[in-house]
Amino acid sequence: MRLLITGPPGAGKGTQAEGIARRFDVPAISSGDLFRDNIKRRTPLGERIVEIIGRGDFVPDVITTSLIFQRISEADCWRGWLLDGYPRTLGQVEALDIVLDETKTSLDAVIALTADPEELVERMLLRAQEQGRPDDNAEAIRHRIEVYHAETADVIESYRGRGLLLEVDAIGTVGEVAERIVSALEALTAR
Repeated sequence: MRLLITGPPGAGKGTQAEGIARRFDVPAISSGDLFRDNIKRRTPLGERIVEIIGRGDFVPDVITTSLIFQRISEADCWRGWLLDGYPRTLGQVEALDIVLDETKTSLDAVIALTADPEELVERMLLRAQEQGRPDDNAEAIRHRIEVYHAETADVIESYRGRGLLLEVDAIGTVGEVAERIVSALEALTAR
């Protein structure tokens, strides 16, 4: 299986990505984790990422794409993978398309977790309170959700147009959401 998972802040994307990866025995690959790993190991790319983030800028597509492609070319990805948080732009979608074409592989599905923004705000405020994160206030959370939707709208529409998009309600227990995802994937593969 070659899958993508996306969803707004608070939708449980990371938690669901781990479960899906275990179920299908493929690695879950998070662009954020790749950034943190390169920073921790002090690689040249990691040092560049620190510099970029330090200025308050977004990591450019070319760096993110480079890290993702390097990772999916590793042996444990030959049977498949789950990308978490990538692609986020149409440029990244195009780059991934080129790599898939060159490797004669294809994307099986894009899982888009959906939820009412106010339910996500409540969920994240509760998490912030439990974890003692005072910077997570309702206004900041709403802004992050709006940014997510603005950034990914074209990507979502691109995959919807290809018939690869599986929209899954992210409200419920971890198990309920996981079951919805598996049911959607099974329905897709049965077509």
